[in-house]
Amino acid sequence: MRDAETALPGLRLSAFATSKLGAYAGLSAAGLLCALVLGRVEPLVLASPFLLVLTIGLALVREPRLGVALRLDRERAVEGEEVQLEIELRAGSPIDTVELWLPLPSGVQAVDRHAGMVLRLNDEERRYVSHPLRCDRWGGYLVGDLIVRASDRFGLLAFETRNSGALPLRVYPRPEVLHSILRPAETQAYSGNEVSRQAGEGIEFAEIREFAPGDQVRQINWRVSARRERLHVNQRHLERNTDVILFLDTFDEITNSRASTLDLTFRAAASLASRYLERRNRVGLIGFGGTLRWLTPAMGLVQLYRIVEALLDTHISLSYAWKGIDVIPARTLPPKALVVAISPLLDERSLNALFDLRRRGFDLAIIEVSPVPFVAPGSTEEEQLGYRLWLLKRDTLRYRYQRLGIPVAVWQQGEPLDKAIEEVRAFRRYARHAAA
Repeated sequence: MRDAETALPGLRLSAFATSKLGAYAGLSAAGLLCALVLGRVEPLVLASPFLLVLTIGLALVREPRLGVALRLDRERAVEGEEVQLEIELRAGSPIDTVELWLPLPSGVQAVDRHAGMVLRLNDEERRYVSHPLRCDRWGGYLVGDLIVRASDRFGLLAFETRNSGALPLRVYPRPEVLHSILRPAETQAYSGNEVSRQAGEGIEFAEIREFAPGDQVRQINWRVSARRERLHVNQRHLERNTDVILFLDTFDEITNSRASTLDLTFRAAASLASRYLERRNRVGLIGFGGTLRWLTPAMGLVQLYRIVEALLDTHISLSYAWKGIDVIPARTLPPKALVVAISPLLDERSLNALFDLRRRGFDLAIIEVSPVPFVAPGSTEEEQLGYRLWLLKRDTLRYRYQRLGIPVAVWQQGEPLDKAIEEVRAFRRYARHAAA
């Protein structure tokens, strides 16, 4: 739990208090002036209540002593979850009116639809106010920007301050439930949940062969042996783990009022990382863009948090420097790794890097985060012609990848990620059968 504290620094007139004080002073002065000019007592009688309130209010006003502390019940949440912001008020003197206003960053919203409250504090009173917040969008935020205003009972003067105590809140993208994942062409040497092509001690049936010296008796298939009058044994596939590298293209981003290609890229990466790590695979991350980021492959829950934290820290940064995959450390791309590229296929540098990965023999699959829904075809005939040519260029690019045996699945907002994964799986099955 993190907290931030502040105290009201001193007297400061708010706009409302200034206008109210000016109104009382103006009415009192007008009454006195009219009484002097006209030589009558009635204007003075009418102005006397305002003058009395102004005199008593200014005589009784005291600078309030108020301490404020803010705490979050947790620093990490998932999209759609609620966090509790607790505001602690400690009054060193009686305060007639305390107004609290909590400006919230975009992506975090108050559950009760308003972020303000008004209350009264007695001398030496300690008050706790709980403020539930809903995390609407993933990202890193600073919560705790609180405006505090204390005023007297007449509302003539207001003591106001702004608490800029920053409480970090990290909202993780909610991963999709994936029913299937991409299987690698080759597995690693360690045990896991992926079925290897190699035969050995496993669960998945591979084939039946004749008995050889060294085979165990429990592997014998007695029915086949009795039929063929020679001993035969069952061969099974080994269960191994695999290395998966999530290759994120962060050179370009296309946005609209609801989402962006970068949003979809991060959601897909978080979903795939969570699913692969559940199956005891090693997962790494490469953010290939204006700023290069990488995480070496590892397994476990800690690695999932590392990946999600890296996603939250990733943003689009403009750079015109030419980058190739040579700048990526060799241990970040281990041999036999499955590279899943998530890209809108817009920047020439990322396109060439993917071709380079294929030429180096990596098992590569591409999930194209389609930018088409974010681009309007235009209203004029020239704009519509350019739009159609752009779509044809994208189709040609996909065909170039597929000719090299690289599956490309188009995924766009509103569609399940499972659909794109199944397209890649179908392409790989077809390519394998065609090669055979």
